[in-house]
This record gives sequence, structure tokens and C-alpha cells, in this order.
Amino acid sequence: MSRSAEAKALGLKMGDPYFQVKDVLQQHNVKVFSSNYALYGDMSRRVMYHLQQVAPAVEIYSIDEAFLDLAGMETYLGSLDAYARKIRDGVKARTGIPTCVGVAPTKTLAKLANRIAKKDAALGGVLYLDSPERRAWALRQVPVGDVWGVGRQYAAKLAAAGVDSAADLARVSDAWARKHLGGVVGARLVQELQGRPCAGLHPSEDGTLSRQSISCSRTFGKPLSAFDDVLAAVAAFLSRAAEKLRAQGDMAHVLTVYISKNRFAANVLPPYSKSATLTLPIGPTADTTVLLSYARLLLGRLWEKSTAYHKAGVVLDGLEPPGTGQQLDLFAAAPAVKPIEKPALVTKRPALMASLDALNQRFGRGAVQIATAIPAAGHINTTSGKTPPPWEGKAQWRSPAFTTRLEDLMLVN
Repeated sequence: MSRSAEAKALGLKMGDPYFQVKDVLQQHNVKVFSSNYALYGDMSRRVMYHLQQVAPAVEIYSIDEAFLDLAGMETYLGSLDAYARKIRDGVKARTGIPTCVGVAPTKTLAKLANRIAKKDAALGGVLYLDSPERRAWALRQVPVGDVWGVGRQYAAKLAAAGVDSAADLARVSDAWARKHLGGVVGARLVQELQGRPCAGLHPSEDGTLSRQSISCSRTFGKPLSAFDDVLAAVAAFLSRAAEKLRAQGDMAHVLTVYISKNRFAANVLPPYSKSATLTLPIGPTADTTVLLSYARLLLGRLWEKSTAYHKAGVVLDGLEPPGTGQQLDLFAAAPAVKPIEKPALVTKRPALMASLDALNQRFGRGAVQIATAIPAAGHINTTSGKTPPPWEGKAQWRSPAFTTRLEDLMLVN
């Protein structure tokens, strides 16, 4: 879902279905690649590892974005503009990936500076908002809809009120922001634009940020209309999400499952997606089998017979470390869903989950799986000898996993 500057110039929009723009792609010789999550993830880890070597604290915001804490470093390093360029050069030298850096007193201003540095080639990929005058200039360059934290709905409301740029938004009062921008969150956004920090970094003990929620989803390679096939996909996605959950040392309170129909298929009427959410009645858990029991129940609530589904996904929310206890509501009614397993039985299986993760880490992801995630039937891939699941994406244009598979290593003659 990423487009180069040249592709954007052709008018290609984010999320355009391939079949609708196929003629434009062929006419202009546009190269198309399937998603390669193994390669993206590994290259992201390499970038973040370098950033953790050059800053005292790093908050990994997404696979390609991070906040660095540079507070007080100018005393020892000199100009932060020069240091930002050094960081950028270090990432490029170690990974070959070009980056842009925005430096400012607040996270919101740093995001804004980064956006300008990305669009203005004359800045050389770095913008340091080191003075009130420079911050005022930067605020005038950015439409209010492009400010971090302002979505489409708020952008339309702000435009109707005559607030067209980030500079206009920075001039409103806290009271106005609370009234028109969602209360205290809007007021903090305005304060950040004014240069008053309200959102600090939240790195974990190892210098990285623990996810506040974990999701995993995929678009199927072909439509699926059998419950067991979609359940297998949900089980596979949930297994991956639970693995990530355990890796960061957390447990989840809330589970969401969603399934989607193909909005571009003939005779398919909205709503295209349906979701179901459950607060786990047994309390927080990181056990894949327990989560899967509830995922099966939620999928059953959503299921419509004689319907072809195009996508599925799971989301784990309400994350917390083990041993913090569950906050119960004194006046809440009894849970609508009874515990599928007794808590005493659940607590006896952390060693099983640890063994599952260890085996998959040693022998490769998916070496040991929950049986529900394994397709009952399918054709044999003559290359790998494995049976691809019916929900697996086509990915016929996927680049090799150059950095994580020995057989995909580049050979130079």
C-alpha cells in the first residue's frame, strides 16, 4: 500500500484496486510488488537497532517511524541539525534506506517537521525547528488536515470554522480546542503545536515501545465461504498476534474478530465488514488456545451462510503485564459469556506457550501450529512440499526475503 512519488504523480490513489488501475500501470510501466512482511520487518529492525545506538530513548511508533529523545544532547553534541543528518546518514549507510528527520520541542511538531522535510528536497531530508520564527514558518506550510491527530471529520469541522492551517490551529484557545476537538485530547494537540510538550516518549525497558494493541489481518488470495476455512485463517492470525503479545511480556483483556466481504464484487451490499468484541470473562491471558476458543465463538456470531469472505483479522486490546490483577466492576452484571476454561487450568499452561514460541523461533515460524490453523485439505506446492492454506494471499509479485532466507541471498558472479 505504498506508492512512489512517480506513482502518485500519475494520480494513483492509496487503496486503488489493482483491476481498476491495471491499464494505467501497464501504460506507464509501473512496477508492482506484493507485500513482503518478512523483508519489511527485518529491515525495520535494522533501522530501529541503529536508532537505539544513537539516542538514549527510542519510541518505535510504527514499522517505519520512531521518536528519539534528544533532550539535553545539544550541550554535548553541538547542533541537533548536524546530529540529525549524522543519524540519517548512518541509517542510509547501514541499510540503504533513505529517511527524513524532523526535530522539534514536541512530538507533534517533530511529526510536522518530518512531513515538511519529506516534501521539500531543498532541506536535504532534515528540518530542525529550533526557534519560534522557524516553528511559525513550518506551521504555515501544513494544512490542518495533515496535522498528526486531526482526522478527516475534524479537518472538515475546522475548515468550516476558518481553521485551514496548522498555524491557525495553534492560535486557538484551550477552551475552543476542548469544545471542538474532543476535549482534553484536542487541547493537548494545540499545546503541542504551540511548543508545549504534552506527550512524552514511552519506551520500554529495552528502549522500545510496547504495543498498546496488537492486530493481525490479511486479505485472502481467493474468496472463502466455508466456516472452517475462515476459522483456520482467524486461528493463524490469532496465533501470530498471541506470539507478539507474549514476546512483549503482556496479556490481553479484550479480543476483537472481524471479517469482510469484497466491496468490489458483484451483488455485494454493505455493510462490507462486521466485527465482534469481547472482554474476556476469565481475565487477561496470553494463551493462544484460550484466545482461540473465544475467537471461534465471536466468529460464529458474525458468520452468514452462503457468503464469500475476502478478509479476516483479530485485535488484542487492554494489554497489561502478568500479575497486575484484574480490575472488576462492583456493579457489573455477570458476563454474557461463560469462561470456556477454568482459570486454574489456564494458569498451568504458560510452559506450553513458552515451548511453542521456542520451537517456532528455532525451526521457523509455523513449524508448530494450533491444529485449527492447519487446513484440512489443499493442493501441494511442488516447490516447498507444503500445503498452502486456502486463505493464503497470491503474492505472485513478492520480492525475495533477501535478508532472512539463505536460499534468497543475492549471488554475485
